[in-house]
Amino acid sequence: MVELHSDGICDEIQASFKEDAVRVIVDRDRCEGNAVCLGIAPDIFDLDDEDYAVVKLDPIPSDQENLAEQAIAECPRAALLREG
Repeated sequence: MVELHSDGICDEIQASFKEDAVRVIVDRDRCEGNAVCLGIAPDIFDLDDEDYAVVKLDPIPSDQENLAEQAIAECPRAALLREG
């Protein structure tokens, strides 16, 4: 849940998410750390200390959904799952 402050910044952040927002889950049993997702959507994905993909944005902002969908489709190990 986003806490709203009087400065309006959190209002803007909350407005960028839809109620039925997309979430991406990484299946660590399938991920090999190929970083295809990171190459497609560096604002959404990163690699952890063990070189597994991690999702930095949860939920995915609506303006980034197409990149998330592309990363899901192009993952060579099908390790990214769409939720929502």
